[in-house]
Amino acid sequence: MRYLIDTNILLFTVKERDRLSKEVFDLLWDSLNTINISSRSIEEIIHLLRIGKVEVSQWKETKDIFNYIDELGFSVDYFKKEHILTLGKLTPIPDHKDPVDHAIMAHAITNKVTLISSDEKMRFYGNQGLRFVWNKV
Repeated sequence: MRYLIDTNILLFTVKERDRLSKEVFDLLWDSLNTINISSRSIEEIIHLLRIGKVEVSQWKETKDIFNYIDELGFSVDYFKKEHILTLGKLTPIPDHKDPVDHAIMAHAITNKVTLISSDEKMRFYGNQGLRFVWNKV
């Protein structure tokens, strides 16, 4: 199967693997699955590193993030016009205003892949076409 992982899932793989549920861990390392990360997640990680909200000692430069993704056997999927068009149609639920979350969900909906995230608010977008695996630890 094909999956898109949320920013938090990628960060858990590098720093806190114990925060991945057994189900998600097994999905990520099943060689039959294709794991992608949105380019919007990489933008978010760069921002979080810059403002000091996240620290990953082995990521000294942006290319280190890409190298890590390659080492995991995951791929970067780039945000394009068709994703933006889906984003424009997405109706946010109350109290879920994170624009990066919305973009990542639009990415998954457009590509018809299952999104893996620890953000439980994303569970409520199934009626808008989001297929979702919740990393409930």
